[in-house]
Amino acid sequence: MLFPKPRHTKLDLARYYLAVAEGALRGAGGRPNVLVRYPDGIEGEFFYQKRAPGSRPGWIEVATIHFPSGREAEEVVPRDAAALAWLANMACLELHPHPVRAEDLDHPDELRVDLDPVPGVEWRQVVQVAEVARAVLTDFKLTGWPKTSGSRGIHVNVRIEPRWTFDEVRRAALALAREIEQRAPKLATSKWWKEERHGVFVDYNQNAKDRTVAAAYSVRPKPDARVSAPLAWNEVADCDPADFTLATMPARFKKIGDRHAGIDGHAGSIEPLLALFERQGLGDAPWPPQYKKQAGEPPRVQPSKQKKPLIEIGRAKHKEDALAGLERWKGRHPNVAAHLQPADVLVDAMRGRYSTWTRVRVNLQNVPAELRPAQEPLDPDEKMRWSS
Repeated sequence: MLFPKPRHTKLDLARYYLAVAEGALRGAGGRPNVLVRYPDGIEGEFFYQKRAPGSRPGWIEVATIHFPSGREAEEVVPRDAAALAWLANMACLELHPHPVRAEDLDHPDELRVDLDPVPGVEWRQVVQVAEVARAVLTDFKLTGWPKTSGSRGIHVNVRIEPRWTFDEVRRAALALAREIEQRAPKLATSKWWKEERHGVFVDYNQNAKDRTVAAAYSVRPKPDARVSAPLAWNEVADCDPADFTLATMPARFKKIGDRHAGIDGHAGSIEPLLALFERQGLGDAPWPPQYKKQAGEPPRVQPSKQKKPLIEIGRAKHKEDALAGLERWKGRHPNVAAHLQPADVLVDAMRGRYSTWTRVRVNLQNVPAELRPAQEPLDPDEKMRWSS
């Protein structure tokens, strides 16, 4: 039993991926994939598995990925519906492909626009930013293919010619994010540090080497088993992400097919975006912490450590436990909590080597100085038991 509420089993997951195999393989097929496994269902433990199981069948293809850390691993490359069924049998809900083909692991053929709303932002604002992203892509002669993330955001996939390095594609994505922010400064942000964000974050770092996102048709670990649904642009404004689930998507797929069926015929050039990056004159932006320091990258110092009053509330293996600690903190400081804005609460999903944990922090910038509490012992404080 993978999803207790709708009572979806592993067999249901396998049947789902067989029903949408053509579309799922268009998004994740022929690419190395990170496995995200839920052997005890969505309410149990899960883990990331970059290395293909040693006991895999001989017909499961693998490709050797080299990570920024210097390590390497053989990752699964699904090519057909049978491979998807095999993944489902290992309780892999999500397909997490790299933006490269197995035949050329050094040159991405996809630029990924990840629109990630900060807490408190409504779906309508995400849709508005997606439309701005579409306009920017069109102006730079690129075609975007939207899909729900299966959570709170929208992804826009952009096929590109496999001629540029990961760093160049990330630079193009950064230029795109900054242009979206410039056109809609009240709706979107390209700021990397969470305490500086507002509205919808355009996550350019999803294009860094070794980063993956849930592919089209991926089943997400939500109670209703919703999926990442490919959309036509005329569906984006009025869609409800909750309408697309493991139970409903096969019928939609059978009726209308894959909304992204034409994606491979629209590979474009990122040269105009790279030229935009130079015209913007803003230089590089921060990289994720596990990457080595890059040439021209600004200091990796959180703004809060320079000027913003930030305190940490708790660290927990499960998000709900970390948020429960936040509620206890608010109960101790009701006068402080009354001044907090949604963006002041920073909930970070921290990825360890095999699993994730949650950190909760609070930015006190909107709290009068005389009311700001000091840093307290973390509640809860569980991180060190599983992060190694």
